[in-house]
Amino acid sequence: MAINARIGWLSLLVATGAAQAATLEGSVRVADKALAGAMLSITNGQGMTDSVYSDAAGHYVLSTRLKGALKLRVRKRYHRDEVRDVALGADAQSTLDVTLTPLTDAKELSDDHPSLSHFAQIDFDKDEKAPFSRANFTRDCLSCHSIGNLTTRWPRPPEGWVPTVQRMHGYLGNADMNLIKQRAERLSKALDGRLVNSRPEVPYDALLAQAKVHQFRLPNTVVPHDAEYSPTYDKVFSSEMFAGEVLETDLKSGQTLHFKLPDDGEKPGGEFTRRGLPAPYGLTIARAPHSLAEGPDGKIYLTDSIGAGITVFDPKSHAMQSYQVGGGALYPHTVRAAQDGIIWFTIAMSNQVGRFDPKTHISQVITLPATPSLSASGGPIPYGIDVSPTDGSVWYSKLASDKIGRIDAKTLEVKEFDSPVRGPRRQRFDAQGRLWVTGFSEGAIACIDVANWKADIYPLPRYAPNEIPAPYALAINPVTQEVWVNDTMLDLAWRFLPKEQRFVAYPMPLKGTYTRDFSFTPDGWACTANNPIPAAALEGGTPELVCIDPGKPTNAVAVSAR
Repeated sequence: MAINARIGWLSLLVATGAAQAATLEGSVRVADKALAGAMLSITNGQGMTDSVYSDAAGHYVLSTRLKGALKLRVRKRYHRDEVRDVALGADAQSTLDVTLTPLTDAKELSDDHPSLSHFAQIDFDKDEKAPFSRANFTRDCLSCHSIGNLTTRWPRPPEGWVPTVQRMHGYLGNADMNLIKQRAERLSKALDGRLVNSRPEVPYDALLAQAKVHQFRLPNTVVPHDAEYSPTYDKVFSSEMFAGEVLETDLKSGQTLHFKLPDDGEKPGGEFTRRGLPAPYGLTIARAPHSLAEGPDGKIYLTDSIGAGITVFDPKSHAMQSYQVGGGALYPHTVRAAQDGIIWFTIAMSNQVGRFDPKTHISQVITLPATPSLSASGGPIPYGIDVSPTDGSVWYSKLASDKIGRIDAKTLEVKEFDSPVRGPRRQRFDAQGRLWVTGFSEGAIACIDVANWKADIYPLPRYAPNEIPAPYALAINPVTQEVWVNDTMLDLAWRFLPKEQRFVAYPMPLKGTYTRDFSFTPDGWACTANNPIPAAALEGGTPELVCIDPGKPTNAVAVSAR
């Protein structure tokens, strides 16, 4: 790989405003052919990375604010990475042509497959309602981590799997040892060191050529669970669940500040300790923020999963105060802010939804209808939640019961509906008042006309037979109304264009990717936290904030219900 530097002046409009930037331009080839969709990444010592994709002719242009001694990596699945040290001045222009070498070794090719390819080797029950159907295996075992990544696919006998499955089932409230042993048998049989050769290929899309991916490494973090861009402060705030912190990341400098949630009298293990229960993930901290949302008052509201509370964070003063939810609440989960300032949140382990009034600091708990679990979970698991922009009603999903419910914000009357997709997880309303939801167990997203309860279902692309994606969450770009979908098993993110009814897949820079909710900057960046459990499952072992700049908008509009 040769670098021919051509020094000159270049003034570019970048995300931080008009500034001088270095530029790399060139081509990526394999043998004598152009290689489309290769990812070129430049990383500085602080852990900030800028990446672009090569176009259909193998050509790329990477303009970057990063300068000095940098690490360059060129990557395309099923090819050997090309890694070099480069030095760039603030205004340097360079040409750089790269030739990648295809992998030929069977094990190297197998290891380069995404987690989904290895997970698909499990002998799933054919009956979709059976405990070990693919849909239920996904729902039970992929909810907070991947199965089939480097940290999980190492061979071991069934008894070696039992502690892991026992722990996972413990999160689900299921201690059935017979079921645990049966699942361990299937995992041991499937993940026995065999090589996979399904070779899923992510198709190249012309929109990739105008995109740029920005990464911000988050050192000294474990699980920065959700990330929310704040238009008020022009910062991204993240809930660091395993360290009990709020993170504040400046997208211009890449600097991240840590703010510890005060115990406020809470004991280690929080509500779980009070009930004599083991805390999820073995956490011993007093408070563990899971999800967060900015209220109309400019404050950040976090669900405290371990302490069963709501924590209020003031970004101006960095002051924090926690308030107990009460009402038997166990594991406050996803939170959203209504236009009137009321904070709504699901409570996963006690089948409830909570309502927090920022003026009185009082929570009200709504107990949801008792619905049976369709998998190994001991309960229905209220999960995603959002507030309708048309009438202020509150809608939630039940991950383990395939239900979606509506709460009247004034009367608190509850009504539930059958979900059009299996494993409804996180959900969002578009500007027209239609509810979009991920079918985590189905590998699809649905757009629901809640007035008539009619749904359009859009299956996510399948890049190899029987390899069905597991979409975690989705979010709606408020300007374009495009739908961004988080993946957990394929090392990519999807952008759904409603006007064209098609998905664009953006390969992510790191293997072992597991992203959460998307949030959007005024420039249209789609930002998300990348944080598999454990962090060692992510290439490099350090969680990160990822922002995808898709480039110029497509003028997409939401589709009409069919």
